[in-house]
Amino acid sequence: MSNPVLVCALRRIDAFRALADTLKRFMQHGEKLSRSESLLQAVMALTPEVTFRQAALFFTETDFVTVKRLTFPLLDKITFVTPKIEGQSQQNHAESLFSYLQTGAQILCTVLLIKPGAWSHSLARILQKLDLEKFHVVGMKHINLEADVALGLLSSEEKQDPAALEAHCSYLTSGTALVLCLQRPNAVKKLIDLLGPEDPKLAQAQDPFLWRAQYGTNAVQNGFYGSKSYQIAVRDMKLFFPEGLCCAECQTLEEEEV
Repeated sequence: MSNPVLVCALRRIDAFRALADTLKRFMQHGEKLSRSESLLQAVMALTPEVTFRQAALFFTETDFVTVKRLTFPLLDKITFVTPKIEGQSQQNHAESLFSYLQTGAQILCTVLLIKPGAWSHSLARILQKLDLEKFHVVGMKHINLEADVALGLLSSEEKQDPAALEAHCSYLTSGTALVLCLQRPNAVKKLIDLLGPEDPKLAQAQDPFLWRAQYGTNAVQNGFYGSKSYQIAVRDMKLFFPEGLCCAECQTLEEEEV
């Protein structure tokens, strides 16, 4: 090729989708601004396997910025009360990026809140579904939500509608909820995919086996709240489990710090 190219290795949570979305918006914006035929061309790896092969093709170990990982992840954000780590100091160590690529999906935590009335008659089935989907329960408690906590669980769209805001807050504070901290690879996205759209009618139309389609009745009484991102999951874990969790093997990325 007569022209040089720029090759980048990038890392973040949900990297493939995020980069694809960013490139799509960037290219669309470039097409509107460009008056010439020399538009920027971009090609990205689509899978972890292709990423590994291409990284090995273009880079050597010394080309990478070393990955810094905490020996006890999340220890500075959430106190995990386990004998395994009590009395031990937190340490940093460097890790090869090629080794990091080979480790596979990261073990993450997310929060599932089963809303009042949705769990009392269906808890056994819900726990069975979680087990079938390879989730591990590492925290569980009954909770009566305060109004300010309930408000923090709502989306910006719901907060902008006074009627919807009142309905959601009234329902969430109307009885006892069950909150679970769940752990598995890619936990946040997997849970959101299982829950489906906020409105059970939309969930029913999309897939009758989605959890909100099965356990929800309307957009307010839709059965579940799930952390929508890993940053929000960390916030939710700190909010609902300040005393700690029964797990020590959670990954966190420093660049995603809340």
